[in-house]
Amino acid sequence: MALLLHRFRPYLAKSLKQYDRHQFGDDLAAGITVGVVALPLAMAFAIASGVKPEAGIFTAIIAGFLISALGGSRVQIGGPAGAFIVIVYAIIARYGLGNLLVATVLAGVLLFMMGLFRIGSLIRYIPVAIVIGFTNGIAVLIMVSQVKDFLGLSIASMPADFVSALVAIARAMATFNPIACALALGCFLIVFTWPRLGACLERRTGSHGALVRFSTRLPGSIIALVLATVVVAWLGLPVETIGTRFGGIPQQLPSFALPDLSWESAKNLVVPTLTIALLGAIESLLCARIADNMIDDRHDPNQELMAQGVANFVTPFFGGIPATGTIARTTTNVRSGARSPVAGIIHAATLLAIVLIGAPLAAGVPLAALAAILMVVAYNMGEWREFRKLARLSVPYRVTMVSTFALTVVVDLTVAVEIGLVLACVSFIYRISSLTRTERIETPRSGIEAFRVHGSLFFGSVGTIELLLEDIDRKAPQVLLLDLAHVINIDTTGLDALDALRRGLRRRDAALVLCNLGEQPLSLVRRTGFDHLLEARNLCTDFAGAMARAMELVDGRPDVGAAEAAP
Repeated sequence: MALLLHRFRPYLAKSLKQYDRHQFGDDLAAGITVGVVALPLAMAFAIASGVKPEAGIFTAIIAGFLISALGGSRVQIGGPAGAFIVIVYAIIARYGLGNLLVATVLAGVLLFMMGLFRIGSLIRYIPVAIVIGFTNGIAVLIMVSQVKDFLGLSIASMPADFVSALVAIARAMATFNPIACALALGCFLIVFTWPRLGACLERRTGSHGALVRFSTRLPGSIIALVLATVVVAWLGLPVETIGTRFGGIPQQLPSFALPDLSWESAKNLVVPTLTIALLGAIESLLCARIADNMIDDRHDPNQELMAQGVANFVTPFFGGIPATGTIARTTTNVRSGARSPVAGIIHAATLLAIVLIGAPLAAGVPLAALAAILMVVAYNMGEWREFRKLARLSVPYRVTMVSTFALTVVVDLTVAVEIGLVLACVSFIYRISSLTRTERIETPRSGIEAFRVHGSLFFGSVGTIELLLEDIDRKAPQVLLLDLAHVINIDTTGLDALDALRRGLRRRDAALVLCNLGEQPLSLVRRTGFDHLLEARNLCTDFAGAMARAMELVDGRPDVGAAEAAP
């Protein structure tokens, strides 16, 4: 059993063996940069999820440290993610904050077990249509959830589901705050256009614009946040801030507290636990694969899941929320020159230093600015171009992707993934069964019908064998020869169809001869005893031998069913 378990081997231990001062310098610069980038995102994700902003910051600190220290990727940054916003908000609305923490702890255990039992590699087999469908759906839900603060609407409690949220927004339009909306629009334009502006200025200034290059490479979210905070404080604008809604951020380390763990709670949290674990696994491994492509490396998916499990198990005890790998911060880490997981650890330390030193400044951050940042995050996380490609893609792909997207938005992410997987499986079965076909082979003697079978004989393609039974009724051959050289596999249902064919021939005083069985089909035939039912001489290694056996049966007419009496 021990051989089936994955060995706990963090990438950090490997990278430190040849670590030097130059690498530390690169990691230090990257870690500080990512820490600054992570601050507004952590607060925004927490507020959008229905918790206090410090919950997002503490999650980024603790989970970010653990995922980098224990993970299987060289440059991945962990923390609260936009993909979790809708899930966390819905769980809090239905089960309460205490049960969210319990579900996150249980999801951490499940994630660790998934990595321990090497399930990380299987996550890669989730079809891309499902991933794109629920990612785009989550992006739409994030945008809808931010309309309240973007427009400055007065809504006491934003509903968790899409339709109710639209109704609440429509009813609250009378409370529209034009100042908050103008501030949000300004921040949105800054965040959205800042990278393009920086690239344009760098091209114009060239080597003489070092200060311009430095300033334009600062994250647009930080620029927007600082400018919005200064403008609101200077002009005294009537907009909601972190201070007016939450009372600011505590200038202290997160304290340890036990969630209310109980068996009754655990029994009611199966679906939330599975949702957090599944989404966390998909997001973290998807992010790690993107990072691999950027640095030409290869992560350990099972080690990454174990690290995600530890992070999600520990973080709730300090008031944190679910965490996973984050694409935006990971790509920033790579582009900033990160060389090892040390950069992720420095990112967590940077956030901790910001909390201990500058927490009081966060009270003046306007919520409209955070809403604008999240709007850009949601837009960037969506694969919107895929919708334009749908007309060129297959019908099953379109159905799977659109269904997953619609169900994510209107119903629930868990349901969307479940239905998406069912549709993908049905599509796969249809495609494979459509590739299974028979090809008639000319024979030198009447009374012998021969076919070459292509594809896979499984439960989805047994109709191909059933058609041969109809052919037998029309032509009444004395011997049916099947060449299975091009059959890649047979399952028990396919073997049962072959046995029904054998019995049908036996009732007509005819015989079934098989040849050229591959390794898997031959193994199944022998393990189930079908070779004895068929009779050993009717199971041939090549087509020439099978044809010779068929002519022997036609000419000599020996007992073709010696192994079994006719039913």
